[in-house]
Amino acid sequence: MMPKPLLLALVWILGAATWCENATAQDQPAAQDRPPNVVLILADDLGVFDLGCYGRSDHKTPNLDRLASEGIKHTSAYCGLPICSASRASLLTSKYPARLHLTSYLPGRADAPSQRLLQPQIEPALIPSASTLAEALKQSGYATGIFGKWHLGGGDSAATAQGFDVSIEPPGNGDPLTTGGKNENLITDKAIEFIQANRDKPFFCYVPHHSPHIMLNEQPSKIERNAQAWNPLYAAVIESLDDSIGKLLTAIEQSGQASNTIVIFSSDNGGLHVPEGHPTPATYNGPHRAGKGYLYEGGLRIPLIVRWPGKIAQGRTIDAPVSLLDILPTILDAARIEAGKSVGPVDGQSQFAAWTQNKTPAEDRVFFWHLPHYTNQGSKPSGAVRRGNWKWVEDYEMQTGELFDLSSDPSEQNNLAKTQTEIALQMHQLLVGWKSSIAAQECVPNPRIQPELHAELYLEQNASLIDGRTQTAKQIAESWAPWRSGMNKAIEKQQTKLKKTPSGITLLARDSLPHGKRIRFEPETYKNVVGYWTEVDDWVEWSMQIPKEGTYRVELHCGCGSGNGGSMVDVQIDSPKADSTENLTQTLEWKVRETGHFQNIVIEPLGVLKLQAGAGKLRVKPKTKAAAAVADIREIHLIPVSE
Repeated sequence: MMPKPLLLALVWILGAATWCENATAQDQPAAQDRPPNVVLILADDLGVFDLGCYGRSDHKTPNLDRLASEGIKHTSAYCGLPICSASRASLLTSKYPARLHLTSYLPGRADAPSQRLLQPQIEPALIPSASTLAEALKQSGYATGIFGKWHLGGGDSAATAQGFDVSIEPPGNGDPLTTGGKNENLITDKAIEFIQANRDKPFFCYVPHHSPHIMLNEQPSKIERNAQAWNPLYAAVIESLDDSIGKLLTAIEQSGQASNTIVIFSSDNGGLHVPEGHPTPATYNGPHRAGKGYLYEGGLRIPLIVRWPGKIAQGRTIDAPVSLLDILPTILDAARIEAGKSVGPVDGQSQFAAWTQNKTPAEDRVFFWHLPHYTNQGSKPSGAVRRGNWKWVEDYEMQTGELFDLSSDPSEQNNLAKTQTEIALQMHQLLVGWKSSIAAQECVPNPRIQPELHAELYLEQNASLIDGRTQTAKQIAESWAPWRSGMNKAIEKQQTKLKKTPSGITLLARDSLPHGKRIRFEPETYKNVVGYWTEVDDWVEWSMQIPKEGTYRVELHCGCGSGNGGSMVDVQIDSPKADSTENLTQTLEWKVRETGHFQNIVIEPLGVLKLQAGAGKLRVKPKTKAAAAVADIREIHLIPVSE
């Protein structure tokens, strides 16, 4: 029989070992009292039908399927726009891409003679003054890191200037045997290092993968293992992405922080359904029409999976429509951060109650999209609205629209615009009113259009109707090869001439000189504006240095509360006169647009002016005041216009 002292010692050792094991597997006590960690994983061009948990049988995604079983799977989640940079900007700011004037990928697709319309000039990067989720969390004590694809600009628009403490941005192509064909292994390893280094404080770990964006590269053995898939190469890339996410989930569980960590998985837009980069299309989007670049469901609808053990019930499905714009306000709610006092008004809606209290999101919520561009996937400038089960898709070229009932026609094949004329008109008017309220950019006619080329690429064939359910990837590649070649050639010369927008002049609210009784700079981060503009005689001024002679486009970043629109304002710009020591004063007139809130900022284009190089001034002076206050101004841009 074991001596009693030795027996007691053995019991103590076994008890201590059990306690240590539990302490490792569960959250540390201090973590229970702190805000939740956030791990936001974003795939690149992964469609809503690419995962097993969304119905795909020829793709191996056990880790993402398990994540869905442990939390919530959204079946009607939408991106901000079905194109890279625009979608990422809306995710991180909860602002419509059209409000940000960032409605394409950066630097954008050049205009071509195949177009009936000329595209608007987008912002060259995410506006530096735009408040991001990372900035809001960092201000509240979070460690913040991005590991993967930023694609929103450099300099003042770089990730480290937009709220991220750590930014690791590997390129999109790596070694399939080591770092991963899309560097998914390297990205994951760096994200894990960040999580391990920040166990003692709340963290925001943003993991925007390059996968499965073209070009695709994978180990031959893995491609062979997926030989029966619709596209074996794509399926192999998806498998590697899923493996890397499984490794990240294991690291979260081993960190002792799993129950206090919100894990979100989504994609920036729908899957690529046309041949591009490779002879065969990458994927198809199940029953949903079209894919990346299109405002049909295949381009807009994305996977969205959320896990938060202890806060979110397992195995739930939410069918009501939601948006990636909802992520920012939802996370701020979860972190007990008031969005209005950290980032100001947002375009998304918090889903915190839907996630944690099983409340159903509103079924009749209205969603808007504005894509005034031609895309590499063959789509034309268009807009869309969803309200309830009704979906309106408007062709800006032809000024026509399609109306679909998604409850009975999720594939958007039956256009009801001619039979449901009243609903079609209402949806069109919703789109027009929304675009006006956010100062959305519009297209203009292309005077150099080649009608025969336009007909060949956009009228004789309709790439939105390519359907992977009825054709193999090889069949699509063969029948659409001439179209792909023509689409590439249409912008071949123009794309090489597409230059990054030259830097111009940015006048910030904090650098202004207010004149008058009440007008002043409001420094709060969620404001950061010239405001308190209640007196018609008050005005504001900036000094500036015009870098070179040329034509400049003048834009105001401004907001105006409900019921206050309509004031008439002069924007006066002093610049040197050519061959003179005097200054020339030019004036642009501004009618203040109501935006719903004084910090609901829009980008207001005022016009273009020819300016000489040298010292100048810009003044904003009201002529009439329509209501209680004129407007708030966050910044003014003078952007060189390419000749």
